[in-house]
Amino acid sequence: MVSSDDVLSRDPDDTVRVLDADGAVVAPDLLPDLGGETLASMYRDMLFCRRFDERMISLQRQGRIGTYSSLAGQEGSQMGSTYALAPEDIVSYQYREHGAVVGRGFPWEYLLYWAGHEAGNAALADEEILPLNIAIADHLPHVVGAAMAFKLREESRVAVAHFGDGATSEGDFHEAMNFAGVYDVPAVFVCNNNQWAISTPRARQTASETFAGKAVAYGFDGVRVDGMDPLATYVVTRAARERALDAESDDPRPTLVEAVQYRFGAHTTADDPSVYRDDAEVEEWKKKDPLDRFEAFLRDRGHLDDERKAEMEAEVKETLADAVDRMESFEADPESMFDYTYAEATPEIREQRERFRDLRERRGDESFLRE
Repeated sequence: MVSSDDVLSRDPDDTVRVLDADGAVVAPDLLPDLGGETLASMYRDMLFCRRFDERMISLQRQGRIGTYSSLAGQEGSQMGSTYALAPEDIVSYQYREHGAVVGRGFPWEYLLYWAGHEAGNAALADEEILPLNIAIADHLPHVVGAAMAFKLREESRVAVAHFGDGATSEGDFHEAMNFAGVYDVPAVFVCNNNQWAISTPRARQTASETFAGKAVAYGFDGVRVDGMDPLATYVVTRAARERALDAESDDPRPTLVEAVQYRFGAHTTADDPSVYRDDAEVEEWKKKDPLDRFEAFLRDRGHLDDERKAEMEAEVKETLADAVDRMESFEADPESMFDYTYAEATPEIREQRERFRDLRERRGDESFLRE
């Protein structure tokens, strides 16, 4: 397998690719040394992501969860990058990288977040995943801070940030990149370039040839990878992690990874993509579907067949059904709304809590919440 320097020190205009759209190996020297079971597990998790996506959209349309962000088309980059990490590495993501949660075991409580319960965010901490971030790029400085802490403590851990191409237009992106470059923090920045920041196309987002090329201004490497190729994303992220923890160097180095891919669905369930993009464009990108190309590779290598895929489908369906049942049987305490406003309750919050308790005791039910 090639060295991390060979992978990362490429022209940021080039795109690293291991599998072509049909699943054939086009770069044998980059093929990661992963066993058949690991590869099959990666495919199972990608399949889980696709089925999770379909189920969540269905639940939202039925009014059973809130607004949801679809990941379809981006399973390759999410799973490839997650599998390349160590369990102790931390991950922070925007709101579409559900694959990071799936790749780390998928605690069923994750569904609670989308149903409006804070417990869904809290469950991520056990998997070394920071709370889901909605505000664009706000999490990037936090990731740099975490990476700086790892460096100061001499811990062999990296901090990984996922964000969309639209985040590169935010000030937080530039501040985080600049700080990371100046202090050489062990961080990996994964820009998921899915071609659209809601309705703004990539061409209107930046005048740069690539997003990876932006790293040059901050003094570290940027590398472009085919984000719909899970093996290529794995190789690049693994190399970036090695670079961040380079024991042969006086200082670790961050890396900016641009994962080129396409969002098949809407930006969120509150969006109508037909207003700003053509169906023909979507269909053209679907020819590069990460599940189809990876499945073709696995079948060719003898790691997947119809029987095993059917078993995966059945297991995924059962796991999702159980998670949904648990979500819908969850009984939240409405009084918890007073817990998260301030670190220490103010006099006004304490007064409101007491009034709430008084009403609750007098009424004996929660009907007054709807009045």
